[in-house]
Amino acid sequence: MIRRALGKTGYEISAVVYGGIVSMNDGQASSDRYAAWAVDRGVNYFDVAPSYGDAQEKLGNSLIPYRENVYLACKTGQRMRREAEEEMKQSLSMLHTDYFDVYQMHGISSMEDVDRAFGPGGVMELMRDMKEKGVARKIGITAHSEDAALAALDLYDFDTVLFPFNWHMFMAHGMGERLLRTAKERGIGLLCMKSMIERAWIDDAERRASRYPKSWCRPFDTEEQSDLLTAAVKFAYSLGVDAIVPPGNFDHFSFAAERCEEILSHPFGEADRDLLAAHLEAVKDRPFFGV
Repeated sequence: MIRRALGKTGYEISAVVYGGIVSMNDGQASSDRYAAWAVDRGVNYFDVAPSYGDAQEKLGNSLIPYRENVYLACKTGQRMRREAEEEMKQSLSMLHTDYFDVYQMHGISSMEDVDRAFGPGGVMELMRDMKEKGVARKIGITAHSEDAALAALDLYDFDTVLFPFNWHMFMAHGMGERLLRTAKERGIGLLCMKSMIERAWIDDAERRASRYPKSWCRPFDTEEQSDLLTAAVKFAYSLGVDAIVPPGNFDHFSFAAERCEEILSHPFGEADRDLLAAHLEAVKDRPFFGV
């Protein structure tokens, strides 16, 4: 597994991240097998959140043999300090650790989120304190709103940002361009989610009937759309992201992990761009986020 610098954090992380949803709902034995497979292939960055069902419990148990040799990132979706502090204590306990390598303010989607988080008694107070104490060695944000992410970065020099730098939204709408520029200028670590996503699910029925019900949006199929999937991943890396977080199923995680070296040794080119551009015509008018 190729490893790359995560911005100016000083971390050298695998170019493919293990997203905790992979461990969700599949049982402890499956989570143990997935995590061992990942570590065996050089994956050294694991990301999870309290909102991911039973993922903290399952992944926490799976990582006990490896904790000292991997980076562990967690999140809080709370906007107020008191609730976030209680949630963080639970996360530390369930993940069998006394610190997080990265702790992230999760799911920033509006200016109201930013105002509450940075206001009196907001979660930002906790994040600053925990970083000073070493409980959160680095702190970051995750967001689906570029405007909200940029507003948060104007208020604090975060170490990392996790954002959907997605081929569809970037090519059709330019989503992420400003955030990429700002993060690169400041040396902020760039983590990319949804690189392998094609579009939103049409509805819950489509999602439930698919092979990938744990994915928030519809990913390219690993078998029938492997060329498009590869091109989409290449596109994300071509933007300059440090690592990608595949959708929350083992098929997509293993696809990325097994092909990472080949993908990075054959960068995004005109053939890849033409392939994605042609497919964009079929999906560009569909919504991207949510169902």
